[in-house]
Amino acid sequence: MSEPRKVAPPIVRRAHQIADDVLFPAANTVDETGQVPAGHWDLLAREGFYGLAAGFGAQELDFAEVVEVLEALSGGCLSTTFTWMQHNGAVLNLGGSGNTALRERHFEDLVAGRTRAGVAFAGVIPNPPRLWARAVEGGYLLEGEAPFVSGWGVIDLLQVSGRDRDSGETGTIVSGLIDARPGDGLTAEPVRLVAGQATNTVRLRFDGYLLPTDQITGTVPHADFLAYQAFGSRLNGCVACGIAHRAIRLLAEAGHPEAATALTARLDHVRSALDAGLHDPATMPSARAGAAELALRAAGALVAGVGGPALLIGQHAQRLVREATFTMVAASRPDMRQHLVRSLTG
Repeated sequence: MSEPRKVAPPIVRRAHQIADDVLFPAANTVDETGQVPAGHWDLLAREGFYGLAAGFGAQELDFAEVVEVLEALSGGCLSTTFTWMQHNGAVLNLGGSGNTALRERHFEDLVAGRTRAGVAFAGVIPNPPRLWARAVEGGYLLEGEAPFVSGWGVIDLLQVSGRDRDSGETGTIVSGLIDARPGDGLTAEPVRLVAGQATNTVRLRFDGYLLPTDQITGTVPHADFLAYQAFGSRLNGCVACGIAHRAIRLLAEAGHPEAATALTARLDHVRSALDAGLHDPATMPSARAGAAELALRAAGALVAGVGGPALLIGQHAQRLVREATFTMVAASRPDMRQHLVRSLTG
């Protein structure tokens, strides 16, 4: 006798409802205006999504359910979901921080969505890093840039990470929470994107910006920081899968059920590869590349299936193609992009 099918927790079911009934109907307008309605953020906060990374007390989600939430919302509105996802990274970081005072000051409000946060860590991953941290009395001075920071003008706090100049071979990463607004030693330059413009993405430049000691969430060796990126890559893969799934649904609705069925089988394979990458991180770049490629193929198939109207501004098909392109680069690494180049030219 087969096992009874597990009933999805309420928040997972709400993710699908919100994606279909609120986010997706507004997605083209968000894309065209470059603005996410404030009601989107308020709704996600009211429904508990800003506390996703902190669990839900006795009703914690398992990993597969978190993935389902991220995919569902990504298939609703890229800009809303991608910006909100960054908040969860800050919640995870602060939740595990040994800075008790800082956690007590912000954690409850972050989980409730009363305070909203973003992250800026891309500057510490490459060698040499783009963002350095230099120890001084009272904290660290940040020097350099964080190239792609989402949610500027929407978020209240930013989790920023810099590479300690004095850490030698270990390459220690220093992270902390700062106010998400320009200040002494911090400037923001807007970035124009082909898709996801409503993520309010900026390039931040740090010129002797002080990260005070009491705002530091922790320090970790560079190697440990990179090891965690496999987990982050799996979650970012949900964005590509969500876009692919939405394109597949629309393709079926456009009268191409056999093509939709074939792409669904590929999507299941991509999900399995992403899950496997958590246990074998060396395979994660290939899995992420596979997810982005499938999003592009599914959206491209939708354009072909819809025909001429797909070229019109305000049509879902052309937007999904551009959003699939977004997943090929956003939150990517050079090895992932190399896999994509080989796959797309092989």
